[in-house]
Amino acid sequence: MSDTLRIIPLGGLGEVGKNMTVYETAGEVLVVDAGLAFPRDEHLGVDLLLPDVGYLEGRRVRAVVLTHGHEDHVGGLPYLLREVEVETVVSTRLTLALVKSKLDEHGVGQSTELLEAAPGDEPLELGPFTVELVRVAHSIPDSVALVIETAAGRVVHTGDWKLDHTPVDGLKTDVGKLAEIGNRGVDLLLGDSTNAERPGNTGSERLVGEAFRALFPLRTGRILVASFASNVHRMQQAADVAVECGRKITVVGRSLRKNLNIARSLGYVDIPEDAIVNPGDAASLPPERVIVLCTGSQGEPLSALTRIAYGDHPTVSVAPGDTVIISAKPVPGNELRVHDSINQLARAGAEVLHEEIAPVHVSGHAYQEELRTMLSLLRPRHVMPIHGEYRMLAAHAKLAREAGVPEDRIVLAENGSVVELSRGGARLVDRVDSGITFVDGLRVGDVKDVALRDRRRLADDGVLIVVTTLSSSNGGEIAAPELISRGFVESEELLGELRAEADRVVRELVSEHATEIKLLQEHIHDAVGQIVYDRTRRRPMVLPVVIEV
Repeated sequence: MSDTLRIIPLGGLGEVGKNMTVYETAGEVLVVDAGLAFPRDEHLGVDLLLPDVGYLEGRRVRAVVLTHGHEDHVGGLPYLLREVEVETVVSTRLTLALVKSKLDEHGVGQSTELLEAAPGDEPLELGPFTVELVRVAHSIPDSVALVIETAAGRVVHTGDWKLDHTPVDGLKTDVGKLAEIGNRGVDLLLGDSTNAERPGNTGSERLVGEAFRALFPLRTGRILVASFASNVHRMQQAADVAVECGRKITVVGRSLRKNLNIARSLGYVDIPEDAIVNPGDAASLPPERVIVLCTGSQGEPLSALTRIAYGDHPTVSVAPGDTVIISAKPVPGNELRVHDSINQLARAGAEVLHEEIAPVHVSGHAYQEELRTMLSLLRPRHVMPIHGEYRMLAAHAKLAREAGVPEDRIVLAENGSVVELSRGGARLVDRVDSGITFVDGLRVGDVKDVALRDRRRLADDGVLIVVTTLSSSNGGEIAAPELISRGFVESEELLGELRAEADRVVRELVSEHATEIKLLQEHIHDAVGQIVYDRTRRRPMVLPVVIEV
């Protein structure tokens, strides 16, 4: 058996989202999490971002182990299973149910075993890997940290976690188990770094329920609560207070309805059946008797809250006197979209409450004092910060140094880094190709950087189409060029100059018997593009079209 473990993050380092880490030893591969990320403004027309799994293609993955059910950890699984042969997917009960629903939607996973596991179970023997699950608190039930043992050493992969002493379901981070693992000896800690810059401790999830309890009775209009579709404890607390206030609950947003149905069927959520009404019936009730639970806390273009904000939802609208609670923090890159939604809701007369002005959200990720506690419980020999932008990783590394971990035992890696763990320690040894796979509609991986560059140019400077018609016989007539512009609006004087230049170029080339269409297009493109830039300092996409008749 190999005494070396290779650890290769394919996503989640230097960014928030698309978390995926490969563990490799003795010729076998274990993958922890398979997440996705949502596009930023520069990713024009792209729906989702996935890790590039080219490194795994052609290899058989012994198991994919999922730490919890958030999209940035499980959303890429259907796409991974299309590209890579995976023997087993391992996760806890709720995570597995959410994943199974997702795989069924995509029509994949039939050849992959889905294995349910729970903290406290006997460790799983997955080839050369022994994997033990440890319960941690997070903003979704059934979250776990992983203890991965190989001949090369013992690794703790925390997943997303925090120390919540009063969780909604009463299931706290298992501090005693973590201390016991620390006593066994931890060779390498891969730790969540999301809030490594924030001092103190993150608040308990129950604080949000207390805020709801203070806010709801004072509101006389309709109340809308937007959160992540997977944050079922947040929705449970909102539903509990709504029932106490005599309000009916309606759920809007496909992913939220699906997740709540799964969570209710498994007993993770308890909402009385008679308290739930469909959106159509809710529209006919007095506003003071309705609460709407919806998706859209990140300003996603087609989400329920965004459609409501822009007056585009078929059954739900907002009016003066209504209150909208955005019970989530914008993921980095989504801030502008969230602000746009808030502005639209305010324009419609609603009062909008969010974490900057009301205690309606707490993080699911550990702050500095909790990270220090984890370091003191596990006492790892080496630390590798994961899950966060580079500044967050660096802040976590600083905490590790302050906790007594020597500088040369802290590994600051990036996506594609190869970290090797052996009895001699952990160190960066190599790099593999890593990057982003774009999902555009139903197509995966077809959108390349050049396509995004073209889309950016179209968005910034528009397109200018130059249509030239010429006779296919030698010395034939040449029609005056036509110009079609979209997103490029300039004076008729400039357009006339461009027509004249295109006409000059074509006539000059034809007079020299250079009538090959590609050549004509290239010369028209260069000449017209140069004049546009000289006059306007803009670079629209110039598309020459040469038609032979």
